[in-house]
Amino acid sequence: MATLKEIAHTMVSNRRGVLAADESIATMSSRLEGVGVAPSDENRRTYRELIVTTPDLADSISGIILADDTLRQELSDGRTFPAALADMGILAGIKVDTGAKPLAGADGEKVTEGLDGLRDRVAEYVRLGATFAKWRAVITIGDGLPSERSIRANVHGLARYAGLCQEGGLVPIVEPEVLMDGDHSLARCQQVTRVVLRALFDELALMQVRLDGMVLKPNMVVAGKECAQQPGVEEVAQTTVDTLREVVPPEVPGIAFLSGGQSPELATRHLGAMQNCGPLPWELTYSFGRALVAPALETWRGDASRWQAAQRALLVRAVANAAAR
Repeated sequence: MATLKEIAHTMVSNRRGVLAADESIATMSSRLEGVGVAPSDENRRTYRELIVTTPDLADSISGIILADDTLRQELSDGRTFPAALADMGILAGIKVDTGAKPLAGADGEKVTEGLDGLRDRVAEYVRLGATFAKWRAVITIGDGLPSERSIRANVHGLARYAGLCQEGGLVPIVEPEVLMDGDHSLARCQQVTRVVLRALFDELALMQVRLDGMVLKPNMVVAGKECAQQPGVEEVAQTTVDTLREVVPPEVPGIAFLSGGQSPELATRHLGAMQNCGPLPWELTYSFGRALVAPALETWRGDASRWQAAQRALLVRAVANAAAR
């Protein structure tokens, strides 16, 4: 059986990245409705079957993060989703948090929940075929935000989750996302990202999380969506890498960036530019959701005759990101 260190290395090596297909039922239903598809259980299952059965996807995707319902479902040929992914040479992952909820006493800020019963759920997910997990925390930039309360609460949750996963045999993807929402500058995003990551690695050390058996999934350092002065691709790439060099220990095998609402093309360009920022102690890869699958969903629109065209649209984005590495 592969060790946590070996699985983590597999997730980020050989130019491959991780595909996030772990949308909640509500989020996935909304996206289906957005392209005119009825938000039924079967349509959600069919869409995810389209994703995981894309030919040659394993050349650019090392793992796919699934939601709880998908992990338990079967493809039309009777195989479970984890079994089908294993046949393709792709690792199956599982989202284990239960979502970001309002943080008591911190107006406008959230804390991610899901620690209750997690040890037992991890054991079940391993039995079902999962090899890694994901937990997402969200940090908001605003007037006086983020608060120290929000940062501490979220990194504490991330660290406890990571420890429970490693104890149970899953590689944790640790995702502290500083949100793009707002009009903040690139410099402000860099400042907040630096503070959050420092607090995170302090908490991971306290919980004795093995850094060589995890994958970090941070935001890229970008200006807020509403910021009037948007930086260029090279500036985003260099600022992001400089920030990570300051705070991410070299024991971490890889950093798999989230796209965070960037367009598919821009996220890929940023990733590609980072590869030219000098020698780095960790792999820089991608763990994109919408930036990989949005073109496929838009192409498919529930039409069985467009199945292969939708898979080609996904493969184009996957190959482009692998090439950017």
